[in-house]
Amino acid sequence: MPIELELHNEPLPLAAPFRIAGHVFEAMPATVVTLRDGTCTGRGEAAGVYYNDDHPDAMLATLEALRPRIEAGLDRETLRTLLPAGGARNALDCALWELEAQRAGVPVWKLAGLDAVRPLLTTFTVGADDPGVMADHAAAFAQARALKLKLTGDPALDAARVRAVRARCPDPWIGVDANQGHGAATLPALLPALLEARVSLLEQPCARGREDELDGIERVLPFAADESILDLAELEARHHRFDVINIKLDKCGGLTEGLLMARRARELGKQVMVGNMCGTSLAAAPAFVLGQYCDVVDLDGPIFLAADRTPSVRYEDGYIACGDEVWGAKAAA
Repeated sequence: MPIELELHNEPLPLAAPFRIAGHVFEAMPATVVTLRDGTCTGRGEAAGVYYNDDHPDAMLATLEALRPRIEAGLDRETLRTLLPAGGARNALDCALWELEAQRAGVPVWKLAGLDAVRPLLTTFTVGADDPGVMADHAAAFAQARALKLKLTGDPALDAARVRAVRARCPDPWIGVDANQGHGAATLPALLPALLEARVSLLEQPCARGREDELDGIERVLPFAADESILDLAELEARHHRFDVINIKLDKCGGLTEGLLMARRARELGKQVMVGNMCGTSLAAAPAFVLGQYCDVVDLDGPIFLAADRTPSVRYEDGYIACGDEVWGAKAAA
């Protein structure tokens, strides 16, 4: 059956500026794909990968160029051969999942091999700032059972940040995200402070492309790959330097590839994490399905937006829950 394709970009301003190593974000624009076949609808949202110059304007142009092929009918496996990993493929892949679910009369999670879905313990992210400010922001997440702290690459300042948050928040699980800010020259000075503060995970400790800097550093706590491993091919090439693989649908190009990556990471003896590039509940919902297979979940993106979609994912007692009405539901009778 012919498909009607709708494409548009949305600005998605943040409620407040958000700082990580090397970047300050005030908005997280996204591309939205909608597919209709007359009776069923599929939707997908993607922000792209900012450090790969994968932005919504380029994503929109990429998908527009594929319009004849998409509207003629396209399956998810064929899509993996047509587009590289990235935001454009993610938005379209997620739309195809929802369209397929509606046509089959079952929710997406069932198509993905699950018998049911459960709420997931999620981290709540604290942007990089002065140590006291970060401690205040962490404490403001009153429901949080898990926190993720953004670092910037200064070992003394980052150590002070972690100590301040741990002193203020003695109970939650804490992970830190260097966002490529550290390396061989700074990690040895930082790691003892992380252990002292009972940090459970160090995400992306080095710059993408400089993973060999980790070879002489003892992994005294789990190291997670984010920017270093984007898709299935990079997982095969670089997994040996990491303990945890952070899968983001914008990076890998959709739920189809994300599920393949999770399965392969398990085969390689790695733990699996799911993350997000901010985004609304429409972006969080497919990642929530992937999160059912993960050890660590970082799906707090919608809470940083000035406004989310309705219906939306729900946050309660440190967990994220996502009903079928948000995304991936079977078609109404």
